[in-house]
Amino acid sequence: MQVSPLVSFHNGHTAPQLGFGVWQIPNDDVPQAIETALETGYRLIDTATIYENEAGVGVGLAASGLPRSDYFVTTKVWNDSHGHDATKTAFYQSLERLKLDYVDMYLIHWPVPKINQYVETWQTMIQLRDEGLIKNIGVCNFNQDHLERLIHETGETPVVNQIELHPGFQQAAMRAFNQQHQIQTQAWSPMGLGTLWDNPTLTEIAAKHQRNVGQIMLRWQIELGNMVISKSVTPERIRGNFAIFDFTLDAEDMRAIAALHDDANRLGPDPVLFRLPK
Repeated sequence: MQVSPLVSFHNGHTAPQLGFGVWQIPNDDVPQAIETALETGYRLIDTATIYENEAGVGVGLAASGLPRSDYFVTTKVWNDSHGHDATKTAFYQSLERLKLDYVDMYLIHWPVPKINQYVETWQTMIQLRDEGLIKNIGVCNFNQDHLERLIHETGETPVVNQIELHPGFQQAAMRAFNQQHQIQTQAWSPMGLGTLWDNPTLTEIAAKHQRNVGQIMLRWQIELGNMVISKSVTPERIRGNFAIFDFTLDAEDMRAIAALHDDANRLGPDPVLFRLPK
């Protein structure tokens, strides 16, 4: 069976480059989706407290029969659980829902600079890692100044920064900063939430390679060296999204896709502004 290639973190650990995400999949539907994903060859499962489906993820993983060492589980601390005590509580609740002894990666979901507790949350995650409960710690949606502060104040660099990244919004400066600091870029919303399916450039490249547009967008991430999270509940699409390791994009394709970027194409929240509702 083909499984995802691995990427290496600065701490010497490895992780699958292509992962399966469960955002917006109802808890009751997650076990079946994970079964299909694992049968297909996915080995990284990405969830979060706010997705409200960690329990379903745990059921799906347990039902797979795979050894624990064969899959990589990521979950995330939500914005209402920043700070030492709240982060610890949230983490243990996630671990209980997942029915795991440890998670492979724990991420701060958003920096929420308005409440200014992400450094304290990061310090708590370092402690949990040192206790053996987390193998790798990282962040999501962090800008350069957020990362610089974490590194400066704690001496600990995240292994991953998971950010919105798709052909319409390519975050070149953020990717360059991550690379400079040996932080692995991981893409969420790699297909632009459906806004790029009819893009003529991508359609033309897809026809050239006899692939669909989604496969082109995922392959582009692989070519850039990014980790990437794909998501679907449709078995055919789950399998199709994984079938990206038997072709490559050429330099002409990469130049054409690079030209699709526009700063106005951010689809998710701005990390500087996003916080809890009042």
